[in-house]
Amino acid sequence: MSNTLIFERAQRFLAALRHCQVLGLQVHDASPLGLTLRLPYSPQIVGDPESGVIHGGAITTLMDTACGISTVCALAEFEVCPTLDLRIDHMHPAEPNRDVFGFAECYRVTPNIIFARGYAYQDDPAQPIAHVVGTFMRMGIGVAGDKQLKRDIQGADA
Repeated sequence: MSNTLIFERAQRFLAALRHCQVLGLQVHDASPLGLTLRLPYSPQIVGDPESGVIHGGAITTLMDTACGISTVCALAEFEVCPTLDLRIDHMHPAEPNRDVFGFAECYRVTPNIIFARGYAYQDDPAQPIAHVVGTFMRMGIGVAGDKQLKRDIQGADA
């Protein structure tokens, strides 16, 4: 699958998730190697009004979404793959007034489970804000209830 097709699928997947629209998440990059999402800084995601530090829940959503959408980078066809388990290690708070990026990759795909990992950062990926590891359950192609989501995500390439 081409990088352009993966990028477009990732954008459609993200657009189908209302909470991600509210947070303003954007696809920054997508390829067979992984996915990077951008979380724009805004006052609505601040957890500590005195310092302006982003709430950990916004970082968790960024990373869960990045890992979940990274499945479109690894699978030839779209499948609904809900989160089974997610572990986030917060290394240090994000600096106020700066966007956060979340990179995720699928490092193992089995018939039933997809394993993903990644990290959140601001300017330098070598200085992560958080690390994440997650497992995602493969529901299979054409699972009842996912047909409209599949059409929304795959669009013209369905």
